[in-house]
Amino acid sequence: MIVLHEFTPLLDGVVPAHTVEADGAWRLSDGSRMRLVRNADRLRVVLDEFAGERRIASIGLRLTAGNVRQYLRNGYMSWDGSFFVEPGAAREVAKADPKLTNGYAMTALLPHGGVGTTVIGFLRHDRYQSRFRFDIAGPLSIDIETLIDRVPHRGEIATEELVVFADDDIETALRRWARLVAEAAPLAPRLPERRLSGWCSWYNLYASIGEPALHEHLDAAARFRDEKQSPFDIFLVDDGFTPEMGDWLELKPQFPNGIKPVLDAARDKGFTPGLWIAPFMVGNRSKLYAAHPDWVVKSRTTGKPLAPMTFYGEFRWHKRSEEYYVLDLTHPEAEAYIREVFRTWAQDWGCGYFKTDFMHLGSLYGPDEAVWHQQGLSRIAIWMKLARLIREEIGEAQWLLCGSPLWAPVGLVDAMRIGRDIGVSWKGHYSAESLLRDQTARNYASGILWQADPDCILLRDRFHDLSDDQVHSLALFAGLAGGVLMTSDQLDQVPEPRRQLLAELAADGVPYACEFPLLGQTALRYRLGTTPTGAPMAVSEGDPLLVQRVRRPDGRVLVNVFNTGDDATERLIGWELAGGEGGVTEDGAAVATESGGILVRLRPHQSRLFQIAP
Repeated sequence: MIVLHEFTPLLDGVVPAHTVEADGAWRLSDGSRMRLVRNADRLRVVLDEFAGERRIASIGLRLTAGNVRQYLRNGYMSWDGSFFVEPGAAREVAKADPKLTNGYAMTALLPHGGVGTTVIGFLRHDRYQSRFRFDIAGPLSIDIETLIDRVPHRGEIATEELVVFADDDIETALRRWARLVAEAAPLAPRLPERRLSGWCSWYNLYASIGEPALHEHLDAAARFRDEKQSPFDIFLVDDGFTPEMGDWLELKPQFPNGIKPVLDAARDKGFTPGLWIAPFMVGNRSKLYAAHPDWVVKSRTTGKPLAPMTFYGEFRWHKRSEEYYVLDLTHPEAEAYIREVFRTWAQDWGCGYFKTDFMHLGSLYGPDEAVWHQQGLSRIAIWMKLARLIREEIGEAQWLLCGSPLWAPVGLVDAMRIGRDIGVSWKGHYSAESLLRDQTARNYASGILWQADPDCILLRDRFHDLSDDQVHSLALFAGLAGGVLMTSDQLDQVPEPRRQLLAELAADGVPYACEFPLLGQTALRYRLGTTPTGAPMAVSEGDPLLVQRVRRPDGRVLVNVFNTGDDATERLIGWELAGGEGGVTEDGAAVATESGGILVRLRPHQSRLFQIAP
């Protein structure tokens, strides 16, 4: 079992000088008090008994966790990853890659010599960001903090409420935490009755879009939907139709008639038309910035615009801008502008599906780094200002977030990207690696907080660096997750077996839960790699076998066995791992079984999908 002990207070990221009083409270040297308030499995850290107004950066506690084999490093946004870390094995590489020891929102601790997990997690995420920092240099200690962002308080300041509980099953525990987050959110989650499914322009056309190409792909998507009678409902025009980030009401010359005729055509063919936007982004070459330089967030140190993204070299991202700034939503005129954008897109252009991207930029900076037009707000309060604004303007339109804080927008959004862009290779920065890592550790929230988006599945047979086994395996892995199901391929040009695979994955369009029963069970080892910028990056390696399990309402169980490794393997999938004993088929043919389960032989990167009937 996990043992939590040695609780000490944290204020502004450090343990303040204090004495311990008879009731266990911590008396600080300035006379104020910190205390741990417990209520069953809930707790908060409170700072009180201070005079006047107080502005702090963060508040929390430090604890020591004993008997921990692995902990869940839970990322904050779509692209920063969630994965289990084995502290003993990661000790050296973590010195070069601090990402292993910094997490957000919650963690799950797995014990040595036992099963199950202990979850420690915050419940509210719409007011403040919450942070976990793991010290693995010796016995594991964890700093658990709410970032108050120097919002002024009188009387008392408290962390968001924490929950601590144990469960015998890892995924059951993670889903329990997600349900508690849903209950604590001010709005009930928006859970679509159908999977968000359809076509997206990005991974085939990228930024090279225009009316003829979009109409070609629209016609192909409609033919696929009608031929397969598939619930293929969305037609999304991704990035590439606007000239600069920020100039959202202008179109590139490739759209002389505007984008509305494309959206109208998609609707006429029975699709929900969609558009891509990055509402926090403002390019330095945009007309918006030229006219309103006071609408972007400034550096507290230099007074110049903060530029979280820069392109000074050869690659310019199909725009002219060298720098990308953050729109200051606290400026009334900037707020009015972005309202007009979403209102125009929804009401005048007829957009019914919104993909908002690079949303993390609005929560990237705290008050020590950034100066906003309106002071005294937490970074999440500012971020939520835009999120609420968008929902107000788009009404009941469908909304997918990408590059976004994961937990804050519960109740506002329909779907959430849970990993990086999928790319066209097996390994590397934009590759299968993020999907294989993040889907297993994040998909538990799908159908509880929002519908999870694993990103588009690739089906075409050219213009990529994937083998047939890899294409098939990745499509199965993403498609069986039970949430968003999109592709970018020109579907007239996709081989018929892969068209049929897409139709089978879409099935009746009803979302479902997908289980990963091996989550957290493999031992890990580490080596140092590099990021695309050359920075050191820890790379974990473990058992390459992944197992997905989908339980159908009629009692059937689908079991996908996926060899992610570079070598062939043979495994016995026991009946407990398979979800129950029964008759086994694969592609409609009976499969011979062993007394203990299903003996599975797999080529490198191959998946085999079995159906077990009770």
